[in-house]
Amino acid sequence: MSRHQNLNNVYPNADRNQPMFSRHLTAFGSHWLPPTQAPLGGWRNVPYPSYPCRPGVPPSPQLSHPTRHLSGAFRPQDTHNTNWARLQSRQHLPPGFPFHGFPHQHFHLGLMERSDKEPPNKRRRSSEERGPGDRSKGSPKREYAPRQARSATTSPNYWFKDGKPPAPPPGTSPPRQTLELKRQWEDFSHCYKSRPQSGGGRQEPPVDFSVMSYNILSQDLLHDNNYLYKHCSSSILNWNHRLSNILKELKEHNTDIMCLQEVQEDHYEKQIKPSLEALGYQCEYKRRTGRKPDGCAVVYKKDRFSLLSSHPVEYFRRGIPLLDRDNVGQVLLLHPTGSSRPDACVCVANTHLLYNPRRGDIKLAQLAILLAEISTVSRLPDGSSCPIVLCGDFNSVPWSPLYSFVRESRLEYDGIPIGKVSGQEENPRGQRILTVPIWPLSLGVTQQCQHATAPTDVDGGVANMSVQDFAAQAMAAMNRPSIEHSLRLTSAYSHYLTEDGRPEITTCHSRTAITVDYIFYSAGTGDISTQPEGPLPRRGLQLLARLALVGQTDLEAVNGLPNEHNSSDHLPILARFRLCP
Repeated sequence: MSRHQNLNNVYPNADRNQPMFSRHLTAFGSHWLPPTQAPLGGWRNVPYPSYPCRPGVPPSPQLSHPTRHLSGAFRPQDTHNTNWARLQSRQHLPPGFPFHGFPHQHFHLGLMERSDKEPPNKRRRSSEERGPGDRSKGSPKREYAPRQARSATTSPNYWFKDGKPPAPPPGTSPPRQTLELKRQWEDFSHCYKSRPQSGGGRQEPPVDFSVMSYNILSQDLLHDNNYLYKHCSSSILNWNHRLSNILKELKEHNTDIMCLQEVQEDHYEKQIKPSLEALGYQCEYKRRTGRKPDGCAVVYKKDRFSLLSSHPVEYFRRGIPLLDRDNVGQVLLLHPTGSSRPDACVCVANTHLLYNPRRGDIKLAQLAILLAEISTVSRLPDGSSCPIVLCGDFNSVPWSPLYSFVRESRLEYDGIPIGKVSGQEENPRGQRILTVPIWPLSLGVTQQCQHATAPTDVDGGVANMSVQDFAAQAMAAMNRPSIEHSLRLTSAYSHYLTEDGRPEITTCHSRTAITVDYIFYSAGTGDISTQPEGPLPRRGLQLLARLALVGQTDLEAVNGLPNEHNSSDHLPILARFRLCP
């Protein structure tokens, strides 16, 4: 979740109380919808060559940016093995491509604060102790006209005739209607050849499953940051209204695996968990450390997967000042119930990294802890790794150093300011650069994002190494301004709309509209995305479909987020995968 308090960073003369969406957009009558919108859940095949079916095939010429990955098109070249001075050189970026965000002249990263002050402290009072209209102290009270209900009328004066509704009677107002955001499914299944039938032994059918990542917006955080939602009426922000919409959305999508963030513990225990269990889901929850009221949840269908192991991850480390924040993650190992192969499993990870745009060093250290746990959990007895799905709110924009580190498996961070790591701030002046190393050796995580192993670990290949040599080797690695990981991950989304190349948006409120939510996955042989150089993993996933995102103008048309139909300031992202044999 992105929260910004200082308007002066982008618009020096802007009014702090002026929201990005200054009015509720309505349509008169039920006959009008924007021509670019399509029904929810509708499917459409993405034609070749807009999404190539073979690795290395360039995208449609209508989008003139260089590409290396289909699912990550328009990637700045050479971002993973060069220093910060070279990253700033325009020769490594597509024309008109700002490193901090998207190459679109009408798009901005939002209004970020640059002071060293932390975001507002979170209130600890449960939402159930508040009245539905209760707000934080000191916030200006705003009155909103009640939104009229959307209902059909039986008056003959309002029946459509010749395809057009007649004018309303004199002295009356036409019925008001709130627009609903429409999203389509993009289908890539036609890009894959069907597997030939073997004449020999019995062959198992492919394992297909769907995954969702969704920051549902904790009600406590909503109240603590109510200035971000001044474009919303109090009825839209009421938890009972929001809960109904969120549960309806989760039920309609009917996803096999759901990775949820900002799940408030009291709401989870009393409302969300019982509702999902009634739908046949098994729930795993990890609350944030300290006194934070929310956390992360991984939910999966019991008839589709069985749980092999669950590993909650805490980023707080007592005695390490860099890791004094309460963010958490989860790593689960799931086995498809329809497969008899013991090695047919999927490692599912879920996280919500620190928001603070000025503390990229903390975000990288948190991510390193999570990647180390994923590497351990996903490792199979034969030394290989099972496919990985990594979801969450990373509080980082596409092509930022943190994003590139996930995608490219390596980051040369020499000279990078800590405020540039997540790409949320355009000009972090006066900020210190990342230290070498970023995190101390006492964390127990190497620069390769692995849990540190002792010299007696035979499987690690260091059985004959002395303790002194092992320590010297570790210190030498810690003193190099680079970090890496062994997971080969790509993004399920391209971060650009297929139709016109506008930036995709995953979170939007009255101060910003950006992408911070991702579904990363291990691409297997034949996947429509290409991988970095090197051998492909023996096991992997194929992207079959994804629920398309929308652009900023589409969100403006529905009065931003949250709105009457979308009850979080984030949109859910969904993808469907096939587990390669």
